[in-house]
Amino acid sequence: MTPVVFVHGFLGGSQQWKGQIAALAGHDVVAVDLPGFGDNAQTQPLDTIAAYATWVLDALTSKGISHFNLVGHSMGGMIAQEMTLLAPERIENLVLYGTGATGVLPGRFETIETSRLRAKSDGAKATAGRIAATWFLSPTETETFETCLEIAEQTKLSAILAGLEAMQIWNSADRLASIKARTLLIWGDQDRTYPWSQTEHLWRTLPDVRLAVLPDCAHAAHLEKPKVFNALLQDFFA
Repeated sequence: MTPVVFVHGFLGGSQQWKGQIAALAGHDVVAVDLPGFGDNAQTQPLDTIAAYATWVLDALTSKGISHFNLVGHSMGGMIAQEMTLLAPERIENLVLYGTGATGVLPGRFETIETSRLRAKSDGAKATAGRIAATWFLSPTETETFETCLEIAEQTKLSAILAGLEAMQIWNSADRLASIKARTLLIWGDQDRTYPWSQTEHLWRTLPDVRLAVLPDCAHAAHLEKPKVFNALLQDFFA
């Protein structure tokens, strides 16, 4: 069975995918920790989406994984797009979740420049907590928020700034037609990081795409609505 690879987003880590890994127990699953994030928080971060994409592809090659299904969330969705453009022959099915093609993040709850300035003034831990709270409709009422927060708070200031830079200078809008992989888009209808305009652009431009909109959840739909989210993955990868 084709392995499933999960790529987390900004301030994320592999541990956030525990529920999805359990739901895909019949598959071989690899959840990466990007340089500077999660369990790799002590490593040197990268500052371009292409560099992160190459890093993931190389990590999978080192594990002997040549072909795989790919799930990318948020910044990880940008990385997943870049991976598919760099090595289209390796990706069989693609899930782009809570992401977009425009890295400057138009319509985000705050601009990337504001996040950068506040990170420098407030520090890494406060920034991680403040941003992570925007990913949930009701963070204090969601059991998985604390786990998400713990992962985010591992991130050092250097990785926060590098991730923001990587997103801001990246764009795939004029390359989407080259992504031929069978694709599923997942979007929470209250997402404050990637508004509908970002998802709609992917939906209207990608050649082989289907769309699932999850009601009453924000940017962390896989943690807010895990049963529905997991069912979508199970069906798509069946």
